[in-house]
Amino acid sequence: MTVIDFSAFIGRLATASGETILPFFRTSLSIDDKSKTKDFDPVTEADRAAEAVMRRLIKANFPQHGIVGEEFGNEREEADYVWVLDPIDGTKSFIGGFPIWGTLIALLHKGAPVYGMMHQPFIGERFSGDNGSANYKGPSGERRLQVRRCASLSEATTYTTSPLLMNDRDRAVFSRIEKGARLSRYGGDCYSYCMLAAGHVDLVVETELKPYDIAALIPIVTGAGGVVTTWEGKPAQGGGRIVAAGDARVHEEALKLLNQ
Repeated sequence: MTVIDFSAFIGRLATASGETILPFFRTSLSIDDKSKTKDFDPVTEADRAAEAVMRRLIKANFPQHGIVGEEFGNEREEADYVWVLDPIDGTKSFIGGFPIWGTLIALLHKGAPVYGMMHQPFIGERFSGDNGSANYKGPSGERRLQVRRCASLSEATTYTTSPLLMNDRDRAVFSRIEKGARLSRYGGDCYSYCMLAAGHVDLVVETELKPYDIAALIPIVTGAGGVVTTWEGKPAQGGGRIVAAGDARVHEEALKLLNQ
């Protein structure tokens, strides 16, 4: 089977998860803290319910496939095809009522992300990619996603979810990026990468990401013509410290600053 064979099914996963999540959004839902440290790591019933729905669909249609999910762990992760699920990327925005969260669905083939989707059901937007191309579907219609040209960091708009999520050393290193960029903004989670793919953002720098935070976004960014690696310039699907850029020149400049 090719990736094209899976695209309609991924759409079904997005629809089912969205229908599960939306009744919880902007309601007085209960919030649990998954963190074992002082850092707040919220999870809601919406997260769990949406992942459970997607897992049931995957197991019913592709029982031989593996699943890696934020809420319910890993199954058959050694399989050739593995689904990587983050039911609500941006839970902190979700519980605050801000619609800058999304459901991330990735398909890995032999360890490499070959298709990804970010679905924002409240706004009704879907960003998808297969490394070769990327597409948008939403209230304004459908279109191809394309990163924008940006010659240097001094001309770039850069995003990170929050420097407070970084350890002290990484925060100090990231400050080099902020000082060199034309504009630095916080927030966004998965939306930052999608806006980069759409040509509105030039650079995203993050740390301590898990595979389910980034796997679905890699085919979208690369499909739109961008670059996603670790700070060391290595493949990013394993998570960790991530840098994504729309223009290879900005990516190269960012890597040099991050590794000084």
